[in-house]
Amino acid sequence: MEARSWAPRRQLCPPGSMLLAFASLLGCLLTSSQAKVYSRCELARVLQDFGMEGYRASTLADWVCLAYFTSGFNTAAVDHEADGSTNNGIFQINSRKWCKNLNPEVPNLCQMYCSDLLNPNLKDTVICAMKIVQQPQGLASWEAWRRRCQGKDLSDWVDGCDL
Repeated sequence: MEARSWAPRRQLCPPGSMLLAFASLLGCLLTSSQAKVYSRCELARVLQDFGMEGYRASTLADWVCLAYFTSGFNTAAVDHEADGSTNNGIFQINSRKWCKNLNPEVPNLCQMYCSDLLNPNLKDTVICAMKIVQQPQGLASWEAWRRRCQGKDLSDWVDGCDL
């Protein structure tokens, strides 16, 4: 007769990892169902309502240009970096420093989850962006703004928007 071991079977996945994977998938599905792609003028009006015109010497055109070249005006845009961090939302705010993802070691200077930056109402995104431009680099904190918007005539970004 063969002896049978009563030792617990080895699981293929660590406990809780299936739940985490399911929660992540569910979060992605919920976020994508709430995604909003703004038009140029609609975004300019929303940012104006949030007081972004003139904030730290920026213009609405700066912000609209930045949003276009980082996310194509898509609130649900998420870009995964080689270091494991993510760029999140319409301004592609990075999780390495500004928001909390799954890594508890990040500074989370905006004091919010990265998923909060995917909300189409933009409140959390604007709050975090305002914190970022308070840094010495200002809008130059975004490479896309430095390369595509800085030093250029940006008036076309808000022309005809009835602001």
